[in-house]
Amino acid sequence: MEKMKIIDMNEKHIPELAQLEKICFSQPWSEKSLSEELDNRTAHFLVAESDEKIAGYIGIFVVCESCYVSNVAVFPEYRRQGVAKQLIERACVVAEENGAESISLEVRPSNAAAVSLYGSVGFEEVGLRKNFYRAPVEDALIMTRTLTKKTENQV
Repeated sequence: MEKMKIIDMNEKHIPELAQLEKICFSQPWSEKSLSEELDNRTAHFLVAESDEKIAGYIGIFVVCESCYVSNVAVFPEYRRQGVAKQLIERACVVAEENGAESISLEVRPSNAAAVSLYGSVGFEEVGLRKNFYRAPVEDALIMTRTLTKKTENQV
C-alpha cells in the first residue's frame, strides 16, 4: 500500500463513501446524509486515500468539550493494514484541536476486531446501551478515550 493520506471529506468523495456505508453497515448513511455534513460546523469527516483511491473514512462531531465518533468504515481490500487506526488517531487530533477533552463511540460487542482496535488506541469501555443496534438487534459498548488536557497556560 502506498503512503496513506488523510484529508477532509469533500463532495467528490460522497458517492463512494455511500457505497462503503452499504458494504459496512446494516443501516447505511445515504449520499444526501453524508453531503449534509459538509455544511455542519460540528462535523469533521476525514477520508483516508491511498494512490488517489478511498481506503476508508471516519466521521466525528465535536460539541463543547465532547467528541462523538459517528462512523468508521474501511473498504475490505484495505482492512488490517492500519487504515482505521490512522483515521482514529487523526480524528483524535482534530477533536482536540476543536476543544474536545474526550472522544466516545459505540461498537457492537460482537465486533471483536473493532473492540480490540479501539482498546489499542486508548479507548476504554465505560458503559452499555441496551438494544442500540438494529438488523440484528444488539447492545452497544460505549467506549471513551480521554484526550490530552490543556493547561491554563495553553489556553
